[in-house]
Order: sequence, then structure tokens, then C-alpha cells
Amino acid sequence: MSGQKTLVFFGAHPDDESFGIGSTLAQYAASGIKVYYVCSTGGEAGTVDPEDLNGNITIKQLRATELQCAAQALGLSGVIELGYRDSGMQGSEENKHPDSLVMAPIDEVCRNMVKIIREIKPDIVITHDGGGGYGHPDHIVTHKAAERAFHIAGDPKRYLEAGPPFQPSKLYFGVRNRRIMRLMIKLMPLFGQDPHHFGRNKDVDITKMVDVEFPIHAIIRLRKQDLETRNRAVACHASQSGGSGGRGRPFLFKILEAIDRIGGPKDYFMRDFPPPDSRRREKDLFERIA
Repeated sequence: MSGQKTLVFFGAHPDDESFGIGSTLAQYAASGIKVYYVCSTGGEAGTVDPEDLNGNITIKQLRATELQCAAQALGLSGVIELGYRDSGMQGSEENKHPDSLVMAPIDEVCRNMVKIIREIKPDIVITHDGGGGYGHPDHIVTHKAAERAFHIAGDPKRYLEAGPPFQPSKLYFGVRNRRIMRLMIKLMPLFGQDPHHFGRNKDVDITKMVDVEFPIHAIIRLRKQDLETRNRAVACHASQSGGSGGRGRPFLFKILEAIDRIGGPKDYFMRDFPPPDSRRREKDLFERIA
């Protein structure tokens, strides 16, 4: 590795790199930082219209193709797939599949992540918040495993087979501004949307995203080009945006962008390590990293 700074995002599905903190990843990639996405699952749970498979035999292959498209749009240095199966929403039959992420031993998932951390040696690690955003089981498992892997990666006594120890400098969780999310939930019915039954299969409860208020320790201000890059990446995930009839920005993005016009677009992060030592919010995740 050279002296180039490196960031890795551990996410659950193909599209989490775009729909979540895509603008921040794009901003850092454009600045010359090496940005990687480690994707826990193939995103094969759910439904896709046959005409939207675009020559792919399976949903998993389609999602992989979309992910590579998005990674190229964001300017990522690489995508690493852990290879687990999408677990589906909480309480679904997909949860019981033996290859699903939720059925995998957490120690196994953690070990795989430690190996990746030791190989690419990131300064910054980012993952989902502890609630998994809207409570998705794969987000929660990814969060738990990534948090554990962050702290174990630098321990020379753990997972010796995973390579020489390396300790990243900072660990962040991508979070949502609770006030903005509450406003968005109130606005959704005005556009004919039910926040309790959202998404392609109406199985996402957006209101769960405001159940817990996570502290905000860093705010990344987003430029117009960051949003444009993120939107190109989002467009790659057509199967998650309403298929061929709904390519482009998902409905939630349109509401969030309308709200952002008031105070300017931003991404929000909770810093898990090192513990925050002041109330001052960081403007750059690489602050105090030489």
C-alpha cells in the first residue's frame, strides 16, 4: 500500500453503497481517496419483473451487474462480496435459508471482515447504524460484525490466519437526521405513500428509522457534483427503483432533496471510535489523520 488514504464501507446489499451514503463515498473517491465497498449479500431476496433481468439468468446476477455499474459511477476502487445470501425482511421465510447472512455464525462473518481490513488497510471504516436503518436483519448483522471486526483487526492474538494485524483509525456509522426523517414521514401521505408499507413489496416500515435518535458527530456537506454522481449510481439499481418504468431516483430521494434545499444537502455520521471528545461536529471524516 502507498501513502494514499483509504476508506471502506461495510454494507448489507447491492445498492446500500448508493442509496445510503453514496454522495459521501463519491466525494471522497473524487478527491483521490481509495474507497472500497464490502457487500455482505447478493441481494437476491425480493422480486424483479422478468423483462428487467436484462439478460441475467438470476436476480443475484442482475444485482451484481447493477452493483458494478454503481461502483464505476461512484468511482470506487473496488467491490468485495462476502457471498452470503440476502436474508429478506424480518419475519420472512428468507430468514431461514441456511445460506442467509442471519444464519451465519457472527464469528465467521467477523473473521471474513477482519481479513479484508488487514488486506486493504483502511484509515476509515463505515457501516450501518445499530438499528439497521429500518430494522433490516442483514443491516443489523453487518453492523455487529463490522464493529467487532474493526476492534479485532489490530489484535495480534486474534484470527492469525487472517493476516498481520492492522488497526484502522476511525469507525463511523451512517445515520439519518431524525428531525428530517420525521418531516419526510409526515410528507409521504401527501404524495400517496404509506410510510409503514413502503418499497417495491410494501414490506419496509420507514417509521422505524426514527425509533432511535443516534448522536451525530460528523456532517459531510455535499456538493452538486456529489449528488449528481450519487444519482447516476442510483440509476444503475433499476431493479430497486421500480424497474424499467421507474429508472432514476427513488421516491424518497425526491422528498429528501426537496427538504435539503432549505439547509443544503448533507450526510450524517455517528463516530463510534475513537469516542467523541467534544460537542464539535467534524466536517471531514479524515480529520486528525495524518
